[in-house]
Amino acid sequence: MFTLFGLQPPDRVLVVAAHPDDETLGMGGTIAALTDAGIGVDVLAVACTSGVMHGGVSDTEVRSREFDRACTVLQVARRRLAWIDTDRAHGLPSWPAEIVRLIESGEEVSLAASRPAALFLPAGGHHHDHRAVHAAALAAVRPGHRPDRPLPKLVAGYDGPEDRCWSTADAARPLVVDISDYTPTKTKALRCYASQLRDDPHPRSLAKVTALDLAAGAVIGVQAAERFALYRMVAS
Repeated sequence: MFTLFGLQPPDRVLVVAAHPDDETLGMGGTIAALTDAGIGVDVLAVACTSGVMHGGVSDTEVRSREFDRACTVLQVARRRLAWIDTDRAHGLPSWPAEIVRLIESGEEVSLAASRPAALFLPAGGHHHDHRAVHAAALAAVRPGHRPDRPLPKLVAGYDGPEDRCWSTADAARPLVVDISDYTPTKTKALRCYASQLRDDPHPRSLAKVTALDLAAGAVIGVQAAERFALYRMVAS
């Protein structure tokens, strides 16, 4: 039987994102590979409202629709987009605690609801939202924090395309997934995020995202790949 990260049905995976589109940009091919293998993937996207309008429609409405469409393409089992208001997003101390709470025990999609065998989170990067969600997710699965809940056996971090353009792009990413068979699915899911894609040569252009995946694949001798930081891996 095909396995990825040693996972098999009925194992579940929880992907935590700082914004709707991060999950697809950073690991859309891996999500597609997991769901194709029968692994249930849940996605929790934590986002800050921006108030930007698109043709009279609020940014939250646009991005919610895009998120739902992309998750459908990737065959995500359960998805939740949790908006955090702008005031708390810009520095009030309750914001990190609220993110930890959402990841730990939010309704429908969370560690408590999903009870995942694997957790994927932003690898940190240079965006303040990514760093906040990264820290909150690691806090939520720190050993001994919730003895009533089993810890995910795998905890790994994915990068956004902008993160891979800095000098820190060479930071250790020992976990590499061959997504050669899933690049068309990832591209289809990315196209759902029309409001967030940019023209080439922007890092969030389809051309550059594909180029980064091809470069990651070349390192291990496959067509395309996604790379992950590794925080915990427990063999059983």
